[in-house]
Amino acid sequence: MKPSYDRLFDFMDKKGITFVDLRKKAKVSPASLNKIKNHELISSDVLKKICSFVGCKTSEAVELLSEKDEEFKVKSDNGKYKIVSLFSGAGGMDLGFKQAGFDIIWANDFESDAVETYKKNIDKRIICGDITKIKSSQIPDNPDVILGGFPCQGFSIANINRNMKDERNFLYKELLRVVKDKQPKIFIGENVKGLLSMEHGKVIEMIKKDFEKIGYKVSWTLVKASDYGVPQNRERVIIFGNRIGLDTDLDIKKTFNAKTVKEVIGDLADVWVSNNPIKLGNKTIYNHIAATNVHDKFWARKNPPKQEDICDYLKKWKKKAGLSTEQIDKMFGYAYTAGHWFRKDNNSGSIPQPDDWWRLKKILKFDDKYDKQVTELELKDIKFEQSLRITNWETPSDTITATSPEIHVNKKRRLSVRECARIQTFPDDFIFTGTLNSMYRQIGNAVPPMLAKILADFIKSKLDKYNKNKK
Repeated sequence: MKPSYDRLFDFMDKKGITFVDLRKKAKVSPASLNKIKNHELISSDVLKKICSFVGCKTSEAVELLSEKDEEFKVKSDNGKYKIVSLFSGAGGMDLGFKQAGFDIIWANDFESDAVETYKKNIDKRIICGDITKIKSSQIPDNPDVILGGFPCQGFSIANINRNMKDERNFLYKELLRVVKDKQPKIFIGENVKGLLSMEHGKVIEMIKKDFEKIGYKVSWTLVKASDYGVPQNRERVIIFGNRIGLDTDLDIKKTFNAKTVKEVIGDLADVWVSNNPIKLGNKTIYNHIAATNVHDKFWARKNPPKQEDICDYLKKWKKKAGLSTEQIDKMFGYAYTAGHWFRKDNNSGSIPQPDDWWRLKKILKFDDKYDKQVTELELKDIKFEQSLRITNWETPSDTITATSPEIHVNKKRRLSVRECARIQTFPDDFIFTGTLNSMYRQIGNAVPPMLAKILADFIKSKLDKYNKNKK
């Protein structure tokens, strides 16, 4: 499918924004601007930056159109079980299933960088697009298995503001929809540990019951990756459902043979990071690039006001201006406004950053009452331990996250993209694309391929047994 930015161009025309504005004010590179003009894929980070400047949501700015020569060939005679994959990301889960002999006939993800990584390493049969906008009729029929690692931001225990109102929590319903329409023999869902405790267990039970209503026997299992050889103490929930009468126990054998971090990445410890491939003996090392922000200070408000006071203050001035939160959404982009500044329920509100405060002041024309408290900053010590945590060395790693990884034991930089990828068990010839932050995000969101391969072998044995009994 090919992107169309006609909707973005409409937003720009209505607001009098030119491509020169995007280049100078939004600091978008000429290369990215040319891609937009030619209706070519750009990175999700660049698209988000543009939409934030223009004042629209990314889903409103781009439309995915089918190309005339687009075809997903499904070989029914290759003897392999067929996979449809949703929320595929860079393809950690899919790689494990491919290694186990499955044929991935269709995949999907919204992040363009992840899609490009997937195409480069796994298969070109992946669609970049919002699954809520893709009809079931556009997805191949008769898959044996559907995979769906639906987004976990709303469920994550790292997100203290998670609640049932977070729309990201309900993307599992897209997996439910496709499973219902395509009727695979088996489906696999994957998510973070926080899913189990959300709403005191009500969410996981809701998901389980929803799949049972469409004819599937369902169970969930909390797995620890290091129990299966992955050099990482990563815990994830695996949801296993089938409609072919299988036992729902996810009885995958533990190996307890995980290597230490030193064993996995020790050879890269003294190798200088570089944007270019590096020769290390007879091997070529890709993506050995890393963030160097290991400082213990950050800019914070000198005398921060109470969020609830700012919320009431902004709501009063918003009313005076005669603007709705939806209108301000369009000016800033959803991620920055109504969902945070005008809300204080569930401790989920926030105070605008200084640049946003001054921009909001021009729109709402409020007085100077809180200007100093909101915008006066000073250097403070970082108190959040994880942001300054040094990685394990003589044991398996802690969880590789989708944000800044842990600091290397040399204390000069954070773990490189390649080091994170190795800890996640991606092979060295698996090459990631996109910005540094995007690559970190792709790796942190992935299922370790080694764990996925073990899971895939288990699923394959169940399908083999089912087919043998049918004869």
